[in-house]
Amino acid sequence: MHGEVIKSTGKWYKVLLEDGQTIQASIKGKLRLEGLKTTNPIAAGDVVDIKAIDASGETIYTIRGIEKRKNYLVRKSTNLSKQMQIIAANVDRVYLVVTLKSPETQIAFIDRFLVAAESFRIPTTILFNKIDLYSDDDLALMEYLTEVYEPLGYPCKSIVAEKKSSIEFLKEEIKDKKVMISGNSGVGKTTLVNSLDASLSLRVGEISHAHAQGRHTTTFSEMHALESGGFIIDTPGIRAFGLVDLEKEHYAHYFPEMRALLGQCKFHNCRHLEEPKCAIKTALDNEEIATSRYMTYMQLMSEDTGESYRRNDFK
Repeated sequence: MHGEVIKSTGKWYKVLLEDGQTIQASIKGKLRLEGLKTTNPIAAGDVVDIKAIDASGETIYTIRGIEKRKNYLVRKSTNLSKQMQIIAANVDRVYLVVTLKSPETQIAFIDRFLVAAESFRIPTTILFNKIDLYSDDDLALMEYLTEVYEPLGYPCKSIVAEKKSSIEFLKEEIKDKKVMISGNSGVGKTTLVNSLDASLSLRVGEISHAHAQGRHTTTFSEMHALESGGFIIDTPGIRAFGLVDLEKEHYAHYFPEMRALLGQCKFHNCRHLEEPKCAIKTALDNEEIATSRYMTYMQLMSEDTGESYRRNDFK
């Protein structure tokens, strides 16, 4: 039998079977050893093969395998930096929740997230939340970022997660789809999920004013069925985003504005840093590429890949 993983806690997995039944299953031991360099070989959204065994009148469920994924999103594990953590699998669209105040999302974080989503071909929408708290400067920055990201294929929407009137458009977009809600801790992801479906009452965290960061309320990614149809995957708050399994020479491919110019540089192996007659540097000089985006690219190219998840320190 087959089912979709609703929640992965490392040892036990909550699985929704095809008949609508929800069961707890364990993973087959050797599945962990099949070359998977991940802290969690199975994630929310995975379709798995389940075997049921009758043991003394009790049914025990075991996961025997994983169906081929349409896509998945990973980040570098902060505990074991040589491994990766699968955040979610088989996603139709990601909604990246961003706040410019309480707490402030770094632009570098946004760009890193988008690079990861591009590498796995997952469409992404940016949701600017808590706009009722924004100053005039914050609103100006939001307008600027919208002008940067929307032409690149990333729709940008402004919302107040608690106000259902501001997220009506989102209810229609996600109907009958499997979408992921992600972002830093404290940006309002769980509040947004609760507002999208009144039947969900997920615990909402507080902002730590000492560090202007959110406190984690979601420990593991979890998939929730919506009354209107479809699923939302609510992810733990992410404070930094390290890229994995991407070669530095390919980073430019995952910046759409740079990808369009590849092949136009003088040197075929141009890294778009100090080389002469670089089409990307020329576009930067002509303000066709945003300085903030190029700064993220330079940071990715210069950092030690073993420490990349720690680098999230500029706006």
